[in-house]
Amino acid sequence: MTGPLSVPPASIPGHGLLAGRKAVITAAAGTGIGSATARRLLEEGADVVVSDWHERRLTETAELLAKEFPERTVAAVVCDVRDTAQVNQLLTEAAAALGRIDIMVNNAGLGGETPVVDMTDEQWDQVLDITLTGTFRCTRAALGYFRGAGHGGVLVNNASVLGWRAQHGQAHYAAAKAGVMALTRCSAVEAAEFGVRINAVAPSIARHPFLDKVSSSELLDALSEREAFGRAAEPWEVAATIAMLASDYTSYLTGEVVSVSSQRA
Repeated sequence: MTGPLSVPPASIPGHGLLAGRKAVITAAAGTGIGSATARRLLEEGADVVVSDWHERRLTETAELLAKEFPERTVAAVVCDVRDTAQVNQLLTEAAAALGRIDIMVNNAGLGGETPVVDMTDEQWDQVLDITLTGTFRCTRAALGYFRGAGHGGVLVNNASVLGWRAQHGQAHYAAAKAGVMALTRCSAVEAAEFGVRINAVAPSIARHPFLDKVSSSELLDALSEREAFGRAAEPWEVAATIAMLASDYTSYLTGEVVSVSSQRA
């Protein structure tokens, strides 16, 4: 398919939506949605702590962002979201580095391609532990911080349209992302008393070098072609929606899942 929307647009400049805000982003190393989100939040005026389990890639990402945005604070904290102690330490170190936390973006997730009949317990458990339980651990830690902080805040979770759609070989990932959607809705109800909003984005497909490395190009091409624009999203397009949800433009929106896609199901 070709058309005016089949060509990815250039990233739009920041508009100061998050000026003065302090944000934490998980799984922010490398070239995916996490690092694109960190860059977008910086472009919108926030200071950020980027986090990831891969220390070398995290350090490289933080150094690159700090060089690109010398007027902003960029700090890095290594964290494996499978470990409760590390998640709690992430919030403690982030608050110390930034002075406070206003925004938490829970981006960590893990996929894979395995039919249910061939899936091992270990494959199922790993995807659920990182993608769903990791988001729970980060949400719990963030709400614990906000409950004591007294100034409110925003959480944005990264779900997926596979929380709604069916796709061959993706039962573990789809189940985890559907769980992230349910966690978003339920935790948002509980978070309101702390002055905290919780929403999620559900991208269809956003292509970047790491995704192309871990998935077959044939599958990614086929998925991209099914989209109404005939292409995958650019990571910055997902990140821009995350920034909107983190901003005051969505001050009355909570417990919602926003599909960043040309088709929800």
